[in-house]
Amino acid sequence: MIECENIDQHDIIKELCLCNGLSYEMIGQEGSDTSKLEMFFSGYPRIVGLSLFPNLTSLTIVAQDIKEISGLETCLQLKELWIAECCIEGLQTLKNLSDLNLAGNLISSIGRCLDPNEQLERLNLSGNQICSFKDLTNLTRLRHLKDLCLNDPQYKTNPVCLLCNYSTHVLYHLPCLQRLDTFDVSPKQIKELADTTAMKKIMYYNMRIKTVQRHLNEDLEKLNDRKCKLQKLPEERIKLFNFLKKNLERELTELKGSGKGHNDRSNNNKVTELEKSKICETVTEEPSLQQKIVIKLNALNERVTFWNKKLDEIEAIYRIEVKRKKKSHSLLIPFLLIELETVGNIHFEEGTRSDDWFNSCYELILSRFCTWDFRTYGITGVKVKRVIKVNNRILRLKFEEKFQKFLDNEHIHDSESYRKMLECLFYVFDPEITVKKKHLLQILEKGFKDSETSKLPLRKEAVILANSLSICECPRLELLQQKYKDEKKNSLEHELFRHGILMITKVFLGQSVQARDQDSISQANYPMINSVFIPRKYLLNSIMGQRNCDCSVRQCKWFVFDHDLVLPEYIVEFEYITVVKAHSLFSSFNNVILEESKKNSEGSVLSQDLKFDDEVIKMDPRIKPRPKLISLDDKTILSLAKTSVYGHIVSLNLHGNSLSKLRDLSKLTGLRKLNISFNEFTCLDDVYHLYNLEYLDASHNHVITLEGFRGLMKLKHLDLSWNQLKKSGDEINMLCKHTTSLLTLDIRHNPWQKPATLRLSVIGRLKTLTHLDGVLISEEEATAAMKFISGTKITQFSLLRHSSTKEERPRILSIWPSAKILTQTSKLGPHSHMSGNWYLKITALNLDGQHLFEITNLEKLENLKWASFSNNNLTKMEGLESCVNLEELTLDGNCISKIEGISKLTKLTRLSINNNLLTGLEKHTFDNMLHLHSLSLENNRITSLSGLQKAFTLIELYVSNNYIALNQEIYNLKGLCNLVILDMYGNIIVWNQENYRLFVIFHLPELKALDGISIEPPETECAKDLFGGRLTSDMIAERQGHPNFTQMQELNWTSSSIRTVDLIPVDQFRNVCNVNLQNNNLTSFSGLIYLPNVKVLCLNYNHIESIIPRLKPQTHLTSRQLLYQKVPSSGYGQQGTSKINRDTMSSENLPPIMNSLEVLHLGYNGICNLIQLQLNRLRNLKFLFLQGNEISQIEGLDNLEVLQELVVDHNRIRAFNDSAFAKPSSLLALHLEENRLRELSKLQPLVKLEKLFLGYNKIQDMAELEKLDGISSLRELTVYGNPICRKMLHRHVLIFRLPNLQMLDGIPVNSDDRAKAEFHFSELQAKKNSFIPVTSSPVDGASFSQLKAPPIKITNVILPGGFSHYLGSDFTLTPEVEDKKNKNAGILTNSPRSIHAEIAFRQLRGINLSPSLLSHQNMASPSAQMYQSNQDEGRIPGSHFPRSNRM
Repeated sequence: MIECENIDQHDIIKELCLCNGLSYEMIGQEGSDTSKLEMFFSGYPRIVGLSLFPNLTSLTIVAQDIKEISGLETCLQLKELWIAECCIEGLQTLKNLSDLNLAGNLISSIGRCLDPNEQLERLNLSGNQICSFKDLTNLTRLRHLKDLCLNDPQYKTNPVCLLCNYSTHVLYHLPCLQRLDTFDVSPKQIKELADTTAMKKIMYYNMRIKTVQRHLNEDLEKLNDRKCKLQKLPEERIKLFNFLKKNLERELTELKGSGKGHNDRSNNNKVTELEKSKICETVTEEPSLQQKIVIKLNALNERVTFWNKKLDEIEAIYRIEVKRKKKSHSLLIPFLLIELETVGNIHFEEGTRSDDWFNSCYELILSRFCTWDFRTYGITGVKVKRVIKVNNRILRLKFEEKFQKFLDNEHIHDSESYRKMLECLFYVFDPEITVKKKHLLQILEKGFKDSETSKLPLRKEAVILANSLSICECPRLELLQQKYKDEKKNSLEHELFRHGILMITKVFLGQSVQARDQDSISQANYPMINSVFIPRKYLLNSIMGQRNCDCSVRQCKWFVFDHDLVLPEYIVEFEYITVVKAHSLFSSFNNVILEESKKNSEGSVLSQDLKFDDEVIKMDPRIKPRPKLISLDDKTILSLAKTSVYGHIVSLNLHGNSLSKLRDLSKLTGLRKLNISFNEFTCLDDVYHLYNLEYLDASHNHVITLEGFRGLMKLKHLDLSWNQLKKSGDEINMLCKHTTSLLTLDIRHNPWQKPATLRLSVIGRLKTLTHLDGVLISEEEATAAMKFISGTKITQFSLLRHSSTKEERPRILSIWPSAKILTQTSKLGPHSHMSGNWYLKITALNLDGQHLFEITNLEKLENLKWASFSNNNLTKMEGLESCVNLEELTLDGNCISKIEGISKLTKLTRLSINNNLLTGLEKHTFDNMLHLHSLSLENNRITSLSGLQKAFTLIELYVSNNYIALNQEIYNLKGLCNLVILDMYGNIIVWNQENYRLFVIFHLPELKALDGISIEPPETECAKDLFGGRLTSDMIAERQGHPNFTQMQELNWTSSSIRTVDLIPVDQFRNVCNVNLQNNNLTSFSGLIYLPNVKVLCLNYNHIESIIPRLKPQTHLTSRQLLYQKVPSSGYGQQGTSKINRDTMSSENLPPIMNSLEVLHLGYNGICNLIQLQLNRLRNLKFLFLQGNEISQIEGLDNLEVLQELVVDHNRIRAFNDSAFAKPSSLLALHLEENRLRELSKLQPLVKLEKLFLGYNKIQDMAELEKLDGISSLRELTVYGNPICRKMLHRHVLIFRLPNLQMLDGIPVNSDDRAKAEFHFSELQAKKNSFIPVTSSPVDGASFSQLKAPPIKITNVILPGGFSHYLGSDFTLTPEVEDKKNKNAGILTNSPRSIHAEIAFRQLRGINLSPSLLSHQNMASPSAQMYQSNQDEGRIPGSHFPRSNRM
């Protein structure tokens, strides 16, 4: 046993026995019976002597000097262990431990130390130094843990408990906990809240990471576009030279053929007799001509080689650029993953020019960059590319705690000295190691930990920092320069030294001294010192040389001993500005594109080569172009082959024509060689059953598929280069089946989908090949290809190797597919010993990147829950039908063109098919997936989202970079009320739809994030303002289920808060003739004015101000107008417009619109001003309804020449101005009920008027009704509800004066009525003549107007006895006291017509009919005088009334 602090082991055991009441002498017998031991506050420096207590179940040790747990190996029965206030190790043997208390120690890490203690139920780690969330996730392996304490009130807090979302993190990862930090956390709601919060975080960071990936893909796409543009010229040159080569080869073949006298030579043209004679004449020159052709062919081959080399160079630079671009993005995704894992306690923020801290970092770097130090490397400046701010709450808390401790100990109160001790310094990376991503992330997450910073002893001792860029960077540059000199590498890779990374740290230097030469830098040599510095002049004394600046005086290297006092704050990516200009993308070829337009420009890089090309092209012999064949028939084939027998044709050259079809080639049974290069073929269907064909050249066409290419069993040489073949799997299968003897194959310059593995796939499948793409296939390559092909099938071995049997998805904050997480953490491995039904235990399968061509052998995997098949060569979704328990399926990066075979996977929650070839979503595919909450279909070719209409459970939908173009597609998502994240970035709709973002936000109000950006409340408001109440074609299409509007005749859209109408294209609505938009918020006719054939338009209950939207709002409102805005019923509307303005407005000759419109309803719109409405422009209007508005003047209707009916009931009209009916009108019916009319002047121009409705106005003078005499055509009239009607004598007057009247107040006028009226008037006339002295005999009624009479107020009408006879037996008038003023005049009700009927009935029965004032001033009409005479005649019986009642 080891003694500690000179205390003998026996003394320690004695102390232990004494504290527990045991006899030291009898310990041998008593020890085995003891099950519980305790030690409090006494000297027990090391756990010893426990082997004497083999049955111990409980051990409590409190406040001892124990540094580590050991000596428990024999206590196998131990269940309860308290080692409080005393690191976790030495508990491996305690398998039965259920209660462990390690509170108040110095434990900083949990690690895997507690993994063996699987039975643990209660664990107290309060008052320790645990500071990492990641460390806490180790407790997830303790499945029985019910009670966890990290923040016991009796102890100090663990740093981890001070972090944001601490409780959420613990409860999400440990869902079985019943108590946390002494609190009860068993309620279900608490767990659900933690789960929901975690899920939201995962969704949010998944969206962020997808956005980063998308930006990277965009950048790579731009690079690819640039590469394609640059490769255009070399490709065109190569095509040109290949064309010329094949022309020359054909000529050479023909020359050789003619020399040998063969008739089966290949021709492309009819050879005339003249040409034959020429050939015969030049037989002697033929060898020289052949030689010339051969020389030119060689020259052309050299030029093709040159341009191929240029293509390769561009490709090489492109790859370097791609590598650089990926490197610049490589940190962003790990940063987001760290943020997620730490639940936001480590946060990274990318800066922009608008951020002060970004500019501060930029200025700091520039101030610490000295050109003098970098001149030897040709560097003249530095350019900052990106600054990322690091907010690490964990490290910051540590830094602040230690900093505060230091201040408390030193008692520094002087702010100046305190400020000097804080410094911003650059971290000095080890120059011999390139800045590894893993190392950098480790520093940012965990700080500069002793054991993990570097292998160098000095780096373990201190963190090395500098206040100068040159001290950080020059050693690295020196090493790189040396490396490239030694290796003599291509200078293009040397470009990488331009780019670097800096880490800016916040440092507390504390007590600092300059280093002493003789001492090595370590804390032992500098006790009580926090940091040591070395000025630059001592560092680089030998290399210094002469300088023009004093930078070196200030430049220092620092060594800080306490790692926690160095806080990483910023990561800066920068680029050096050099004397030699950087290769921006393909700078050496930047002029290439220009050369297409300026091919002979002197200064450009390739102008010399282009000249050289021209010289080669102009070399002799120069072949004349032959006429191009467009089609092929028997005659042409025979004439080309110079034979009359099909079977004799051995070779056929159809190069350089415009053929797209080959007919009747099956007759050419002897054909061995066929050349169809430089034609227009899109497929090779016609090349079949040519059993003897050995050579086929189909290069430089537009072939997109080899389907139909069959029966070529003897084919040995096939050239398919420069076509449009894409699907490698399908095409290789075709070749495998139908070309079993193939020796050479050329498939270069096709847009293959999986180019990286294409060569191996082809070699492995086509085993007879000797040459591929002009390169000999080596044995090593063939072996590698066979191995590759064997790995592309799913076997038992691969299933075991890439699967997991875990029952539950790990509770881990990660966005990666579950299959990936599970197979990484708990793989089965190929050597697992599984029972017979091993396949039923597999729950997770990760076959990413296995180059699979199809999914097979999964039939027995019935319990598979999580599967991933990303980055393979799959073309179909098949083989998954039996995996009915699948919850997650990932198929990213394949060649799938259709979603199929998953209809039975009803338990799917996540489906990802990014980077495939999907063109659409089949209907009903997702209808049965009632648990699907995440669907990702990015980077496909999808044009419609109609298949998602019933995917009601979707929460996340990613469809960025597809071909979605129509607004209608957004309507397909309106039923998805759970959708909170939508990404449609990169679709055509983003550019096509004006205000696209607001459009989507408006139509999908539940969304929380769109295209990777959170939706803020102001955006929602803005969307409502912009799109709220817009009636569009898409909305109509959504309602009727299709976008074909040509058959539509009626548009009915009421009570929908519509503010504007925007129907595009208008031509599709040409058959719409009835439109009803009642009860909306329209202020104008909006887009309705463009509908060409609308006849009936109903816009009641809107807010129409004008037909055309007003361009300028009113700037100066009167108090009346302001009142109207607040209270529309005030009726003061737009009356502020002066008469002059109204006149000028009406005088404007605006062009007519809506020529088909005949019926217009504008009731209850709050209209005050008819001129502003511009109704004059509706020239063909026949019926106009304006009831229930605030109109006070009828105006602005002059041009409505065909108007037949005008309804202005329930308005505020008092009288008619001169312009109301100035022009002769065709008006047949005029409704003026429920207005404020007192006079009826200005109605005379209405010569055709047949119906006039004047009920419920203020007409009280019979003279006003007499003004209707001029309208002889009047057939129907209503005047009930006016004061004049209280006497009921108006009826006789009107019947008498209007001879054509057929209906009055709703009662037909018959011959009896007319006879009574005439009789009544003749009697009155006679009495009047006897009563009033006459100076001259009256000739007609006009003479009555000469008489003057005093005004009389009639309070009662007492008729002579026989007068009632003329009114009919059922008509009586009861004399009564005068009713309250205007009792019936102003009745307003929802059913005015029923009120009219009631009033008419009352009038007929004589109930409550009050007389009223009849005369105006001293002038009375003839009728009034008749009434007066009648009154005078019966005055005696009524003389008992007081004068006041009569006058």
